[in-house]
Amino acid sequence: MKYSNIPAAQLLVLSCKSAGIKDIIISPGSRNAPLTLSFTGDPFFDCYSIVDERCAAFFGLGIAQQKNEPVALVCTSGSALLNYYPAIAEAFYSNIPLIVISADRPPYKIDVGDGQTIRQDNVFDRHIGCSCTLKMDVEHARERLSFYRPDYLGQTQRSIQEFNTDQISTSFRIALEERLPVHINVPFEEPLYGLETVEGTEFSFDWDTYGENGITSHMAAIQKSWNASPRKMVLVGVNTPNTINTRFLEHLAQDSSVMVFTETTSNLHHPNFFPSIDSILFPIEKSADPHQRFLDLQPEILLTFGGLVVSKKIKAFLRKYKPKEHWHVHPTKGYDTFFALTQYVKEEPNRFLERLCSNAKTVSSTYCKDWQAIRKRYETKQLEYVKKAPFSDFSVFEALQVAVPMGYQVHLSNSSTVRYAQLFPLGDSIPVYCNRGTSGIDGSTSTAIGASIHYKGPTLLITGDLSFFYDSNAMWNNYIRNDFRIIVINNSGGGIFRILPGFDDSERFGTFFETQHQMTAEHSCKQFGWEYRSSDNLESFKDELYSFFETGNSPKLLEVFTPRELNNTILLGYFDFISSEYQ
Repeated sequence: MKYSNIPAAQLLVLSCKSAGIKDIIISPGSRNAPLTLSFTGDPFFDCYSIVDERCAAFFGLGIAQQKNEPVALVCTSGSALLNYYPAIAEAFYSNIPLIVISADRPPYKIDVGDGQTIRQDNVFDRHIGCSCTLKMDVEHARERLSFYRPDYLGQTQRSIQEFNTDQISTSFRIALEERLPVHINVPFEEPLYGLETVEGTEFSFDWDTYGENGITSHMAAIQKSWNASPRKMVLVGVNTPNTINTRFLEHLAQDSSVMVFTETTSNLHHPNFFPSIDSILFPIEKSADPHQRFLDLQPEILLTFGGLVVSKKIKAFLRKYKPKEHWHVHPTKGYDTFFALTQYVKEEPNRFLERLCSNAKTVSSTYCKDWQAIRKRYETKQLEYVKKAPFSDFSVFEALQVAVPMGYQVHLSNSSTVRYAQLFPLGDSIPVYCNRGTSGIDGSTSTAIGASIHYKGPTLLITGDLSFFYDSNAMWNNYIRNDFRIIVINNSGGGIFRILPGFDDSERFGTFFETQHQMTAEHSCKQFGWEYRSSDNLESFKDELYSFFETGNSPKLLEVFTPRELNNTILLGYFDFISSEYQ
């Protein structure tokens, strides 16, 4: 096998191979040539060429999200590395392991006016599991080293190799055990393109199993509180599909003292769970005596697991009407989202739930029944409103709820899209993903395309217009499957700002907040060879969906134009309508 003749490049590539890191996302450049030649020269690796580094990072994030394995990103020196930052921050808060490998100029060429050089060490600072800069090899480019920095030659190649091995091993361990992105910066001196035959040397790393730290010493107290409480709330944020044992879900669903709030991104389903949080809480806010109603429903114990929560309503409720005890179960992070955290349980939710449910005792309670009564009222009112609601973002999502075929995975962009999706949860068999770590509109398309690479079935991305145009370079690669689908809901701007405080419908608001535009996705589809369809009313939208989901010879995009000036009125009208019985 031929690899770069630079030892640091060989070490990194063989380390990735030993660790089983197969997916390598490479952005073009010269300084990273030693890495590019080595990765692409070994058939063990699946290498992808993505020009735009921001897209490349989110593409890699989508693969890592789907496979639940580390993915390596490889870029050249200079500003290329900085374009990874949005995806790095998302990975950091979503616990997705990315191995960021950046090629760099030699340290003596930084800050001396040399081209394509920046301070690459620690550029991700507070949003990275760890950062390291490897030492430059002394066996390579000795003439240059002796000219620029002869003092470097005082080090032995063996000591450099030991240092670099330790840094790589530490970085990989953090990525695998703590599920965090890590950054390995590698300075290379020219020449960069030399190759040599290397026998299959592999490196063995001894990693512990991630998430094995439990709370055995505290379990007795937790169990005692759980068994004594008649009002227990379980709230689940972003959760990978099919990770929670159905036996535990059934146990929670049948306990009358437990109510379970889920979101579309929770990927948990049961008839007794509560999937549309805002539709339940908004009517209580509008009631004649909301304070007393919330007091009646205030939980004594709050159990949370999964990632970040979308609903602002539930955050406001639990921050004001705090539980006596809040336990957060997560293998690496214990967020105090509601400012009431009493116990961080550092372990996998299944391990915790197994112990909790196996020793649970029945307690007499109407807590779940009380919440169910509220749910039944809003569901009845929702059906009434849907029948009379004009064409809008609201009606589009209601139609999509039943239209997505089985076998698809669905990715949601942020802002309005993910919030509308909470009102109309998709079918139980459809896995749902969204970049909720930082909740940004950037990278949704790239992430979905990356996630589609290793998914057995087709993929659908539902996105708003601003998010789509922001990440339009995501369509610029050769790895998009013909069964990839995008629905762009184009309301000519940032529609979410029309339902937030501060909306005044002025020209300044339209320009700087809502950012009105007349763009369409049609020309992007022509440029990249996608099949394009459009619709501007509910009937044609439903008709288009039939052929849209059929198999074809290219990826497809369906753009739905909804009324910018009516969407907010229809949505707010929905919440008022379902609240009418509470007045």
